[in-house]
Amino acid sequence: MSNYFNDIHDQARLSARKFVATHVLPYIDDWEEAGEFPRDLYREAGDAGLLGVGFPEALGGSGEGDIFLKVVVSEELMRSTSGGLVASLGSLDIGLPPVAKWARPEIRDQIVPPVLRGEKIAALAITEPGGGSDVANLRTRAVREGDHYIVNGSKTFITSGLRADHFTVAVRTGGEGHGGISLLLIDRDMPGFATGKKLRKMGWWASDTAELFFEDCRVPADRLIGAENAGFIAIMSNFLAERLMLAIMAYMTAEIALEASMAYANERLAFGRNIAGFQVTRHKLVDMATQVDVAREYTYRCAALMQAGKNPIKQVAMAKNFAVDVCEKVTREAVQIHGGMGFMRESVVERLYRDAKILSIGGGTTEIMKELIAKQIKL
Repeated sequence: MSNYFNDIHDQARLSARKFVATHVLPYIDDWEEAGEFPRDLYREAGDAGLLGVGFPEALGGSGEGDIFLKVVVSEELMRSTSGGLVASLGSLDIGLPPVAKWARPEIRDQIVPPVLRGEKIAALAITEPGGGSDVANLRTRAVREGDHYIVNGSKTFITSGLRADHFTVAVRTGGEGHGGISLLLIDRDMPGFATGKKLRKMGWWASDTAELFFEDCRVPADRLIGAENAGFIAIMSNFLAERLMLAIMAYMTAEIALEASMAYANERLAFGRNIAGFQVTRHKLVDMATQVDVAREYTYRCAALMQAGKNPIKQVAMAKNFAVDVCEKVTREAVQIHGGMGFMRESVVERLYRDAKILSIGGGTTEIMKELIAKQIKL
């Protein structure tokens, strides 16, 4: 593996691998076809300590600061072969950090521990219809009236949107631009909140994705996360960890596709020998392996910078873009190596190929990442 990991990380890896082998892999094909997985899996993951990685011990987590503990658990969860399952099971990783860091203590202590135990589900709601990556111009508005905010607007493409209990929602409380954005913690049962039907997607089938609607939704004022009109800073700080996780999802999707392709190439016979015996196939596999290794190691370097307390905005954006590009190339080649079988839904590379595409969109599109990098290198 790598010098980035220690014995504790190795133990966590084995624990997560056992969880996936026992609780996920025997059922994942059925869950993919059904478009969802049992809610009980959250509690099982909570019992295994997988949901609390990176959260404060005082709130029921494993402790803060060890980025590589999160890396190993994320890598092993991706061994489920389902990016959708990992995204929904891990929606707390983007929805809950602002609550844990900036919500009022009494709200934080009420909300965070049950989510880490898998008893409740948390999600993040930022994206709006027609808005996409243009976070600074979101339109969902929250107006203060006495002890409540009255929220009107909608969100879309929200992971865990159908069954999350708590949503960290970006709203406009002030003027135009990033300076007028706040975060509110909105519960499913609050008056004026509603969800649309489950959204049908190209990939991530097992992921619960939905639209959210707010019509005069009454949210207690103490559900404000952090200071009013300071939500954009919290959103941006959250993006760094999210983009690192997306880079991990990308190189792991590619790695699983590579492993499946190597196994298939050594089994599939053509013209009297296995297809790994042809130079064109061997070289293709070599190129795939090289790309996966480079994507993984650069992502590890970004994680090390974060572990050291740095703020590697440029590097993480580069890592995400590079890993996603590798993912799309490797999964495409994996389908090609599998031939007709690669086009069949019973083949894991078919799923990986579909799942790969969303990674260049989520957490900020490839194009947005390039603009971010351009600013960092002063273009």
